[in-house]
This record gives sequence, C-alpha cells and structure tokens, in this order.
Amino acid sequence: MMRRRRQDAAAALAQSPRVPSRGVAGVLGVDPGLDRTGYAVVSVEAGRIVDAGVIRSTPQRPLAERLGEIEAGIEEVLSEHPVGLLVVEDLFAHYRHPRTAILMGHARGVILLAAARRGIDVVSVSATMIKKLLTGNGHASKVQMQRAIMATFGLSSRPEPADVADALAAASYAVFAGRCRGVPRGVR
Repeated sequence: MMRRRRQDAAAALAQSPRVPSRGVAGVLGVDPGLDRTGYAVVSVEAGRIVDAGVIRSTPQRPLAERLGEIEAGIEEVLSEHPVGLLVVEDLFAHYRHPRTAILMGHARGVILLAAARRGIDVVSVSATMIKKLLTGNGHASKVQMQRAIMATFGLSSRPEPADVADALAAASYAVFAGRCRGVPRGVR
C-alpha cells in the first residue's frame, strides 16, 4: 500500500503561507528514491509551497510492488494539484555505491512515466546545478540546502526529512531559473 507522509514535513511547512491548489499552476519537484521519494508542489505565481512531503515504499516488498507504491503516490499528488512542470534530479552514480543509482533510476522511471501519461513537461537537472542556484555552491551539504530552503520560503525550521528540502529545491530551481511560463529568467 502506498504511504504518503505529509506529517514528516508538516512542522517546518506550517509557518509557510500555503497556497490553495485549485487553479494554481504549480511545479512539482521530486527527489527520487526507493525508500523515500521527496515531493514538493510550488506555486509558480506566488512562489509559495502548495504541498510537500515524502512517499514511502515498504522495504519488505518486492521491487515491482515498491515501484507501484511510488507511482501511486506520485499519481495522488498529480491528481490533487494542477502541475505544469515536473523537475527531477538527474541520476548520480557514486563509484562506492553503484546500486544506489540503479535503484534511484527505477524510482525515477516510474515518476517520469506518471508525468508522461499526463502530458506534463519534465526538466531533469543535476543536483549540482540546483545547489549552485540556491546556495552559490554546487557542493552544498544537506544542512546548507535545508537552510537555503528555510530562507527561500520563510520557514521557521528546516524541512525534514532532507528529501523534502531536496524536492523543494528542485521545484525552486524551475521557478527561480525562469523555466516556467510567466516567470522571467534570472529571477531570484
């Protein structure tokens, strides 16, 4: 069974002004992972958080079922919010952990499939590019990224888990880099 856990991000996001999703064109940022997939919907017009959290899969289940849980979670998010663009991190393979990239690739595949089924444009961006835009440092740490997201959205605490901050960063990249219709390039 698919599990969306909004409460993971609820404490940090409670202080951010939320935007109603009806009629708002949003950007969906996704930090793909097999155990936890972070997601964040950000309003293009208001530059504010509409929804954010994580989609968890059940570790004891076979891979195909876990991917089905992720796909169902993304479909649920897409059904609730009008999204015009999905921003997802590029695959990154570390030589010490090649299996991680393979598993992330599976999760990323079902996310891209969900977007394709709905005709949603997809932008794939490296984590380095996202970090550089938000912090000025392409190799920023998780804590630095969480602090940048706090400042960007006026949050009172760091978004937890870090997957939520990474998803918010991906969505912010699209908004602030001017990749969305109606948002001037270079707006920061």
